[in-house]
Amino acid sequence: MRLRLHHAAFLWVVLAATLAPRAAAQSDAALERVLTQMDSAAKDFHSLEASFVWDQYTKVVQDTDTSKGTIYFQREGGGIKMAADISEPAPKVVLFADGTVQMYEPRIDQVTTYKTGKHQAEVESFLVLGFGGRGHDLPKSYDVKYLGTDKVDGVETAKLELIPKSEKARSQFFRVVLWIDPARGISLQQQLFQSSGDYRMAKYLKIQMNQKLPDGIFKLKTTSKTHYITPQG
Repeated sequence: MRLRLHHAAFLWVVLAATLAPRAAAQSDAALERVLTQMDSAAKDFHSLEASFVWDQYTKVVQDTDTSKGTIYFQREGGGIKMAADISEPAPKVVLFADGTVQMYEPRIDQVTTYKTGKHQAEVESFLVLGFGGRGHDLPKSYDVKYLGTDKVDGVETAKLELIPKSEKARSQFFRVVLWIDPARGISLQQQLFQSSGDYRMAKYLKIQMNQKLPDGIFKLKTTSKTHYITPQG
């Protein structure tokens, strides 16, 4: 009986050693296919509008804050602009363009401006991640792993794990999971993990691509009494 068990264990070891390289090769091939599809879709990407639901989970209090609204992306020159019009729980507008992040809070009539400076590439990589970028640009900033397929709102997506190569980027989010619709080359869902155990889950719905965006969507609608601040550091 003991001899049979040893024999069976030996067969499992041999089988695992045989199948592991094959599985890794299949995973690499699948990843290459997804990245290539994203490259192809990026060529035709001009703009995007979508509804979003952002869930921010805070581990220390085991609580989740949910924000809802509409997000816009537009390719301009060599970069991408982003505008997030948050309607819940409190109105807020976040803009990103030309290395600057602006947040307008209508209730207190205040604009906060953040200059990304030398960290522009890192900030941009998170803000526009999965929207209009080339697939083969991802391995330049991340270690990318293919996690298989998963359905999101009825769409068969490719699930990718991204580990930032930059230590500075990892201090913000040490791990990112994207659910990519390869046909359109965009992210339908994202989960960004922090070392504290906190994470953000983002879902994008009612996606419209390459259609005319509302006029002035990348300009803040402030008042004559708006207060402007620029935090240092």
